[in-house]
Amino acid sequence: MPLNIPTFDDVLTAAARLAGLAHRTPVLTSRTFNELTGAEVFFKCENFQRSGAFKFRGAMNALLALDISVRARGVVAYSSGNHAQALAYAAAIKGVKAAIIMPRDAPELKVRATRGYGAEVIFYDRYSENREEIGGRIAAERGAALIPPYDHPDVIAGQGTATLELIQEAGSLDALYVCLGGGGLLAGAALAAAECAPACRVVGVEPEAGNDGQQSLARGEVVTIEVPKSIADGAVVTHLGAHNFPVIRDKVAAITTVSDDALIEMMHFFAERMKIVVEPTGCLAAAAVRSESQSLRGQRIGVIVSGGNVDLTRFASLIMAAAERDLKSHPAATTPA
Repeated sequence: MPLNIPTFDDVLTAAARLAGLAHRTPVLTSRTFNELTGAEVFFKCENFQRSGAFKFRGAMNALLALDISVRARGVVAYSSGNHAQALAYAAAIKGVKAAIIMPRDAPELKVRATRGYGAEVIFYDRYSENREEIGGRIAAERGAALIPPYDHPDVIAGQGTATLELIQEAGSLDALYVCLGGGGLLAGAALAAAECAPACRVVGVEPEAGNDGQQSLARGEVVTIEVPKSIADGAVVTHLGAHNFPVIRDKVAAITTVSDDALIEMMHFFAERMKIVVEPTGCLAAAAVRSESQSLRGQRIGVIVSGGNVDLTRFASLIMAAAERDLKSHPAATTPA
């Protein structure tokens, strides 16, 4: 694909395309989280988006941007789960055939959902095969359009609509924390924030095990790493995209990382205090705000909660582990009989 760096105008175009199709998800606050961090925090809850994650925005925008004759030949994508579900659902809504290349170790919940939307699922080994090569080959064989999960201008523009809505509702922000995998959401967020809240500091958040974005921002060029291992499966990628890196390089202030343990603690907080289910990847931004709270006191902070697609059995086991650790750290007070 020729390099075509998206702009804020593309985000506005995407917002118009998505009107009535993508949910305008709620912006929630938590008095307890504000007390813990000393900041006023606004959570943009994309776990309530169609197909359960922000990915629906970019997938539907990219699908609608295709010429009708191209769309009729079908679409192909590769994804660990959320983009797979999103494009499968968007294609089903518009009556378009979809084939999705997914890793064999993708969460079963996401595989079932992708198939449930009517898409064909093709598996690959993420540790020994190249999904980009497989996707390109299948798209060429079928004459279908390839819509990658993050390295695509229309996908990036669609993801930017989440931040556009957040700032429209919450007002100007001092900082915006955004989860970072391939960089589509972060680049879209940076485009929207730069125009709607110019003083806002945009921060990307990656899992500790895979800080390719942090390295890339520091070096000023895309850095490729080995496939990382983290419970944040939506952020397990090896490099940023060619279309989103220039935006990230120019408009993102910093990229930080958080541990898997911090993600589990955040999942527990969301479930216990805010009564919402958030997948590990969706906890990246909030976990970073919690860990960096000393430097954020008194500020207005935006957090993109990217999704809630997590197997409930796994969710329960992770939450129980967090609860047990919390109990050991803060044993209940006892009184004499």
